[in-house]
Amino acid sequence: MTLMFHPDFIANTALAAKIRNFHFFSYELHEALHLSEQEEAKIEGIFSGIKSEYQTSIDNFSQDVMIAQIEVLLQYSSRFYARQFITRKVANDEILTRLETTLNEYLDQQKGLPNVQQIAKELNLSADYLSDMLRITSGQTAQQHIQAKVIEKAKQMLTMTNLQVSEIAY
Repeated sequence: MTLMFHPDFIANTALAAKIRNFHFFSYELHEALHLSEQEEAKIEGIFSGIKSEYQTSIDNFSQDVMIAQIEVLLQYSSRFYARQFITRKVANDEILTRLETTLNEYLDQQKGLPNVQQIAKELNLSADYLSDMLRITSGQTAQQHIQAKVIEKAKQMLTMTNLQVSEIAY
């Protein structure tokens, strides 16, 4: 299903101010939302309500009603993505394993400090999807996870090499 509307439709509304908080708009196509039958029915019901309102005669409430339904759709999408990050443990564990391997390779090859976009690209994920998944599964953002890994590597180098602190910092 696809819902398209012009940005002017929600301009100067509470939804316009909140819409950038929905990170899934920047997810890649292969990071689709996986829905249960109940969730799918709920989403279809909201779409049906939007379509019904769109097809009725326009009045002073039409836009407000459709915007309210769009906001409900977005809230449910956020809820279902959060659930998906928890219930798709096997898929997430595989991503976490690949993340650790990628970070280790990156730091072992001393390519400099990795950023979230670089690591996400190597994992074939969007940066927002990676951050959201990590935030829900580990409580850390992708940036925090990378920083912790860099600190861990620095500690390891301090204890297991004869390098000076300035060399390790570099």
